[in-house]
Amino acid sequence: MVGYIILAIVIVIAIYIALSYNGLVKLRNIVEEAFSTMDVYLKKRWDLIPNLVETVKGYMSHEKDTFEKITSLRSDSYDSMPMDKKINVNEQLSQSISKLLAVAENYPDLKASQNFLDLSTNLTKIEEDIANSRKYYNGAVRNLNNKVQMFPSNIVANIFGFKKAKMFEIAEEEKENVKVEF
Repeated sequence: MVGYIILAIVIVIAIYIALSYNGLVKLRNIVEEAFSTMDVYLKKRWDLIPNLVETVKGYMSHEKDTFEKITSLRSDSYDSMPMDKKINVNEQLSQSISKLLAVAENYPDLKASQNFLDLSTNLTKIEEDIANSRKYYNGAVRNLNNKVQMFPSNIVANIFGFKKAKMFEIAEEEKENVKVEF
């Protein structure tokens, strides 16, 4: 009789471990899928930035620091970057692009340029897509992180090496208004 009770407990524990493991795998796959979706938009923005910089460069030659920062951020091959580096670089790019567009407001000839208007329209659309995909990604990360950290699923997560994923967050500098000085 005691043997059946022990067997039943072992079976219940094995079923729980299997269900928890499968749930963690499912959540990890959702996070990867969410990042891949966001990554498409990040790559579009990545490819759009050189055109925007070249268009703006002619009008704003004294904004050399901003151009150099954007160029240095884009110095690595985007496709070969790991997920965490893509997130970090894109957070910094967002800040630099915001500064560049804020400064562009002071150049009427630039704002009237059709090329600049097209690029900034495309950039605005891509930024909206990134914001929406960032929400989805962060929701998926939240669900995975909850499962990885909450008891008793955290035990299964630790046994099988599941780790917290990184949220895609706005840098502290982006939360403040852009200050434009000449």
